[in-house]
Amino acid sequence: MHGFKGERVLMRIHIGERDKYNGHPLYTEIVQLLRRKHYAGATVYRAIMGFGASSHIRTDRFLELSLDLPIVVECVETEERIQTILPDLDEMIGGGLITLERARVIMYRADVPESERAAGWSIDK
Repeated sequence: MHGFKGERVLMRIHIGERDKYNGHPLYTEIVQLLRRKHYAGATVYRAIMGFGASSHIRTDRFLELSLDLPIVVECVETEERIQTILPDLDEMIGGGLITLERARVIMYRADVPESERAAGWSIDK
């Protein structure tokens, strides 16, 4: 994506693995929303331990607790685009945490086959 380098915003969405939206895992619904709206990308991380506002420990050490581990969804985008998605996320997320921080993007490119790279292919063309 040409012009994506530079100052952007890193959004982190902290939720629980069991959280749902419209009967589906919340993290899946968030990623699908970002994709439908053509955001640059999103990544979902499953943590091994954590706690939130309830102070309830979530860990993978015990089977009954390992079914609701902390989940973090990350997305890097422009400030304007992040601000426009926040009302949608507010509607979707019952309990959780959203943080925003500045990020400096130094590279963003598609995974290009080596044969195309050797031929001089560039995402910035």
